[in-house]
Amino acid sequence: MSASVDAQAQATRRRLFPPGFWWGAATAAYQIEGAVKMDGRTPSIWDTFAATPGKVVGGDTGEEAADHYHRYAHDIATMVELGLSAYRFSVSWPRIQPTGRGPVNAAGAGFYDRLVDELLEAGIRPVLTLYHWDLPQELEDAGGWTDRDTAYRFAEYAALVAGRLGDRVPTWTTLNEPWCSAFLGYASGDHAPGRTDPAAALRAAHHLLLGHGLAVRALRTALPAGRQVSLVLNLSAIRSVSPAAADRDAARRIDGLLNRLFLDAVVHGRYPADVRADTAALTDWSFVEDGDLAVVATPIDLLGINYYHPNLVGAGCNGGGPSPWPGAADVRFHEMPVPRTAMGWPVDASGLREVLLRLHLEYPGVPLVITENGAAYDDRPAPDGAVHDPDRVSYLHSHLTAAHEAITAGVDLRGYFVWSLLDNFEWAHGYGKRFGIVHIDYSTQRRTWKDSAHWYRDVIAAGGVPGR
Repeated sequence: MSASVDAQAQATRRRLFPPGFWWGAATAAYQIEGAVKMDGRTPSIWDTFAATPGKVVGGDTGEEAADHYHRYAHDIATMVELGLSAYRFSVSWPRIQPTGRGPVNAAGAGFYDRLVDELLEAGIRPVLTLYHWDLPQELEDAGGWTDRDTAYRFAEYAALVAGRLGDRVPTWTTLNEPWCSAFLGYASGDHAPGRTDPAAALRAAHHLLLGHGLAVRALRTALPAGRQVSLVLNLSAIRSVSPAAADRDAARRIDGLLNRLFLDAVVHGRYPADVRADTAALTDWSFVEDGDLAVVATPIDLLGINYYHPNLVGAGCNGGGPSPWPGAADVRFHEMPVPRTAMGWPVDASGLREVLLRLHLEYPGVPLVITENGAAYDDRPAPDGAVHDPDRVSYLHSHLTAAHEAITAGVDLRGYFVWSLLDNFEWAHGYGKRFGIVHIDYSTQRRTWKDSAHWYRDVIAAGGVPGR
């Protein structure tokens, strides 16, 4: 079959997504903005964490990152060329409210005024995340997310941002991945603020969810009618390495901590009884006060899903050191016989379909959006300057195909956001891991489209992925 005939056959078999489907890309403030000391911004927990020797690979920090603070207009022009219909970004809390309390910092908020206005002028839907892990350091010094008061400070911050941008931003997200904030930040210490106290992590998880619920209520009051409010969770398909009872129980425990702890609270207004039992040796859960779970379960309009890979688990031990799994230290994570990304994560798009179908069946009624999906690879410019990333193209193709299969099976999926638009500061991995579909030369800040960006542009223009 000739190349032209094959291309025609693929186009004929193209899996088309519904009209109005959001084709997007996602970023986060600390990972791309830079300008950490400009216009009144004060340190966040990630500034402090990154400045601590040994916490981030290579001693990297987000001080300059992708310099999006100064180059946002160029980056929006890239979004236009890609054909994006939506852009998911986060607002830096210490840029808006430097101490985590008090009035809006007008100079810092002005950046988001300019960003949102430019997006709207370009015909791109702004999808705003209020919290993508950059807690003002002053609030962490007062206890951070282990302190109940932080939930109330977050709701006040949400109302301030809504008052500033609510007239123009149609879609709002409270938190990004509270599992990471709580368990990587307070249990394993892999993320800011770097604490290693599993009981504190469970308390932080509850206060994050309480803050989410309080913020949803604050947004409903402050925003004009018709605005959408959402939450973003990182979810995974948890698979048992064998049918043995001990291995299946290990899968149950990890599923409880990663998936059901957050889903049950937000959708059903309760924490899973088995998770509370599994963690009883760590805490009596007395930090959950009367009425809290009703607040946590305040209805949302959309649920965002960040999906990267499934997990294969069984009974056993992963080794010593702090664990991000409170009450599940005797669970072992197994490698899967599939290709892996530069992060060491298995590539298995069937896990995305599994997660979407599970939500459709077990947590119905809330429309879904894939708010992050992507892969890191060791991308390097070729001699001609091009950046060839066939593994990422294959990853995106398989996962968009899985998303389409879920829609065909009845899942109410409204959009897809590739992670990430740009190479960026990848948290504790520094700049060594590249997730972007646009390559960044950090010495010059030059932007170069990778092959995956060209591929994604063509998918958006055609309204779906080609068949195989």
